[in-house]
Amino acid sequence: MRGLLVSNIRAIHSPLAKSSLIPRRTRRRHYSANTARQSSDYPILRRVHTGPKIQTAAFSSSTPSSLPSKPTLMTPNPLPATFLRGGTSKGIFIDQTLLPNSQSEWKQIFLGIMGSPDPEHGRQLNGMGGGVSSLSKIVLVKPVESAEEDKVNQLKNQGVHVEYTFVQVGIRDDTIDVSGNCGNLSSMVGAFAMDEGMVGKEAVWKVKEGDREKHYATVGAFNTNTQKIIETTFPVTFHRDSNGIETPSPDLNLSEASIAGVPGIASKIVLDFLNPGGARTGKLLPTEETQTKLEIITQGRSRAYRSSLVDATNPTVFIDGSELGSSFPEYTSNSSSEGSHQISETLEKLRRAGATKMGLDPDAQAQPKIAILSEVAADSKEDIEGKVDIVVHALSMGVLHKAVPMTVGLCLGVAANVEGTLAWEVVRKSRDRRMVESTSSSTASPSVSHDGDGLVRIRHPSGVVDVGAEFGTNSGDDGLQQQVKSAKVVRTGRRLMKGVVYW
Repeated sequence: MRGLLVSNIRAIHSPLAKSSLIPRRTRRRHYSANTARQSSDYPILRRVHTGPKIQTAAFSSSTPSSLPSKPTLMTPNPLPATFLRGGTSKGIFIDQTLLPNSQSEWKQIFLGIMGSPDPEHGRQLNGMGGGVSSLSKIVLVKPVESAEEDKVNQLKNQGVHVEYTFVQVGIRDDTIDVSGNCGNLSSMVGAFAMDEGMVGKEAVWKVKEGDREKHYATVGAFNTNTQKIIETTFPVTFHRDSNGIETPSPDLNLSEASIAGVPGIASKIVLDFLNPGGARTGKLLPTEETQTKLEIITQGRSRAYRSSLVDATNPTVFIDGSELGSSFPEYTSNSSSEGSHQISETLEKLRRAGATKMGLDPDAQAQPKIAILSEVAADSKEDIEGKVDIVVHALSMGVLHKAVPMTVGLCLGVAANVEGTLAWEVVRKSRDRRMVESTSSSTASPSVSHDGDGLVRIRHPSGVVDVGAEFGTNSGDDGLQQQVKSAKVVRTGRRLMKGVVYW
């Protein structure tokens, strides 16, 4: 009998048993110095990290640490987290109220989660990272009520429900970079916030289609990296509990949209960056020029390259691919070639030169990004059918991106609408050529007429993405600094895992 009693007690106190006994989301608790707030989906976690800890220094926005400091962490290990795909990126989403208030204590946690640094292999096999920048990302989300007291009412009046911070984690080094935002993962901030109970019916609206009503949620999120507001709109369904209370839930599995680089079809998530101009520098064109000459030393001699330095959603250095010489096509198709090494050095020098011109830290790998622009091949099927306006190859953290960072895509969509930029020149050439061909051909493609729909069709290594930008007038403007009201793109996302992550 005693053995049976002990066995039953052990069973009741096991983590699985605890999690089944705890009611789902009965209330939200808050983190304090003495107790860690736990999601009610999980057992109360008191476990401490017993393995070797990585020495950390004060939190840095871009550069590796050098002065270790003793961590004073009261954070649960393992830590409740959700693993989500947003667009062509994947990342760990965490309720920020579970973390210490001091950002200097975040670094050890994030490096442990991702398995960084991995200087020898660069694969992050000891953590959740995947060895490439698009898989080494963390997003911290908290209710707007948890923001600084003087900001809460102001943000609420602007339709903001949550505040979030994007973290780019270094792969081979211990860099923790919060200098910029991630457009792809931004698309899932609203869905995560609703899943966690941070946002409810107040964000839901409905439209009538025939006899049916469709429900959507528009979640306003304040991004602390860029100090900008981003809205995500997605379909929702309602779940009724035993007390008859209805709770909205993101419906991400509808057959509505597909995006290049991701197989399958899923619900459409509309990502809208409000007033995206000057996200880091305060100006859409930081140098007040549509084109800026960047002079660098390459192969022992000085050379100047044309660039457009544009800051919308994230600052980006745009380079004309035709100026990079014959090694550019080889670089984009074979990143391990000798030519790619040479061109990579050239691009990094150009990125750093552009950063300096924009007043940004050239040592911060995450910002600004650099992207190579080129025209779509004349007479190609995409050109004839009007499916592509411009081709882009972007680098992220020094590596050629397999698709395009969404903030770069959005920035490019904005730049293409600013007369005089490199992007504007390329798009004009493509559309003018199609116009001439369509008027001289008796079998003109009907899709050519899409050139007037306000979208810029961008070809990247994984496919095509359509980006829209809306401009407004700005009184007193000198004609260079246009006011961008919004930049929009359609993304999809998927829940991959919900549980705990060890750091």
